[in-house]
Amino acid sequence: MNTIANAFGLVLRRLRKEAKLTQEQMGFEANLQRKFISELEMGLKSPSLETVLKVASALGIPPEDLVAQVAAEISQGSIMG
Repeated sequence: MNTIANAFGLVLRRLRKEAKLTQEQMGFEANLQRKFISELEMGLKSPSLETVLKVASALGIPPEDLVAQVAAEISQGSIMG
């Protein structure tokens, strides 16, 4: 069974790749460790609100768009948290 963390990870990986950023570049832009970005993308860690805001800023999108994309991923994939 998938989780909300998995949905966030899928969305994060997709948006990061669309932005043509490596995990290291993403970490630098978001002021987060590359390893933490990797753990988020693999669904091993759940993001805090602060992390969501940092990631959205690094991607150049409003945080509500990031959350909406995660919600859509949950709906499409029947992900349970």
